[in-house]
Amino acid sequence: MSSERYMNDYKRWLDFEGLDASIKEELISIKDDQKAIAERFAAELEFGTGGMRGILGAGIGRMNIYTVMRVSLAFAEYIKSLGADAAEKGVVISHDNRRYSREFALATAGVFAAAGVKAYIFDSLRPTPMLSFSVRKLRAAGGVMITASHNPPEYNGYKIYDNEGCQLSLEESEKVIALVGEVKDELRVPCLSLEEAGDRIVMLDSAIDDEYAMRVENISISRDRENAGKLKVVYSPQHGTGNVPVRRVLTDCGYDVIPVLSQCDPDPDFSATESPNPESPKAYTEALKIAKETGADIVITTDPDCDRLGVAALNKEGEMTLMTGNQSAAVLLEYILSRRSADNSLPTGAYMLTTIVTSDLGDRICEKYGVKIEKTLTGFKFIGAKIADHRVCGDYGFVFGYEESYGCLISDFVRDKDGVQASLMLCEAAAYYKNFGLSLIDVLEKIYSEHGFFLDSQSNFYFPGLDGKQKIAALTASLRNSSPSEVGGVKVVRVEDYLTDKMHSEGFPYSDVLRFLFEDGSWVAVRPSGTEPKCKFYYCVCAPDKDSAEKKYEALKKAFEPVI
Repeated sequence: MSSERYMNDYKRWLDFEGLDASIKEELISIKDDQKAIAERFAAELEFGTGGMRGILGAGIGRMNIYTVMRVSLAFAEYIKSLGADAAEKGVVISHDNRRYSREFALATAGVFAAAGVKAYIFDSLRPTPMLSFSVRKLRAAGGVMITASHNPPEYNGYKIYDNEGCQLSLEESEKVIALVGEVKDELRVPCLSLEEAGDRIVMLDSAIDDEYAMRVENISISRDRENAGKLKVVYSPQHGTGNVPVRRVLTDCGYDVIPVLSQCDPDPDFSATESPNPESPKAYTEALKIAKETGADIVITTDPDCDRLGVAALNKEGEMTLMTGNQSAAVLLEYILSRRSADNSLPTGAYMLTTIVTSDLGDRICEKYGVKIEKTLTGFKFIGAKIADHRVCGDYGFVFGYEESYGCLISDFVRDKDGVQASLMLCEAAAYYKNFGLSLIDVLEKIYSEHGFFLDSQSNFYFPGLDGKQKIAALTASLRNSSPSEVGGVKVVRVEDYLTDKMHSEGFPYSDVLRFLFEDGSWVAVRPSGTEPKCKFYYCVCAPDKDSAEKKYEALKKAFEPVI
């Protein structure tokens, strides 16, 4: 965008008579800073297939009340395009603990009401999985979740859902994106207050909470309160939405829960945690201290919107060991399939869903129990859509879904990853194995001894700035043109390019993703992030033991990452 055009947009915002006072103050403060103006107005904050996520602030390139209302109007128009019945069924709206999340949720409801679409909104913050559940429970036409997941405090975001409680498909998202482009003046989007909207905005009460909690508690394979009471669990919600529902279901089921009280308040600044991201070791600092003081068996933490679960468990030396998302999911999968196989409760046509960048260790566990494996592109929206497709065909064999980024789903009454379900089932597994003198780390080691050692890791490379997308596209194009054919004497036996017709014919949407499969079962995958200006390199290394796996991993990194 030319400097003249973005300066015109800057002036248009600054001169808008009804502009939010804090946004006006920010714009005035940067009036002599060309770079700061360009950062806010040179490019629109992109609404993509995964929704919208960005830094809070003024301008068309930031998350603020006006960019939120613009997207809300587009989604409202999409809902109306589905028919009058869809508009009456309405949209459910929820939010996390972040800055302006409540204001954004109310504005979203107000835009829907003004556009003639019914809106349901919770009275306070709720987790992402509860939003998915509520869309299904209320038979709404869609949903909106205001969240930036595990991002730093200066971020917020906007995710949209269909009537199945799944994040919108690629095709549906493209329609909404086109409608966003038709909203030419984001400053003048009609929006009603709660008072003005009347019965077009419905405030949800605790009845939804009660039913969701009941459904989560019903996923238990064995409700053994005696065993549960012997398990000491340290839990942190990272200042987010998991505090109430996770502690409720664990307490209901008899677990000895020790909350990290300093991280329980819904603080938008995440002031008592070093990181709200379960993928980061910094997220566990305070919980690990408490675990040591109290002699806890496990530590669990959910991210701010409570769709992901992080875990630490005791090793043979009695020290807490952090588990990756692939590792904790493998232990969960082994527990669920072994117990359900033993009591003959595996459904006919049992199947597990996972993604193309998730460890193959779960595949080995499923093969052992005769469970079918299906893979999707990265993102739980694809897993949710697969579940819906199976149910349309009368297939109710879903037993587990997961992705490497710490997200699991055990029962499909929710169609997104569910940190509440995962917390309960993980604690149940820990209590069960403790009864046999085993920790979760012991169980993981047994899985390795049976299926081989799997080392899974990833590297993230950031490309900030207006040309970030072009740089990432150039990077993946370079790998297409000149990728290694072998590493350390191990040959590449298959290259999967998800932009090709071949992978499309195998049921995958076109996507800028590459996977390099080696003859020893290891693989490397490369894909741009759907929500951030970064490119991810995923590694799955299969080897007889940890030392050889680490050597293979280092060789793969040296072979693939120099292209950066």
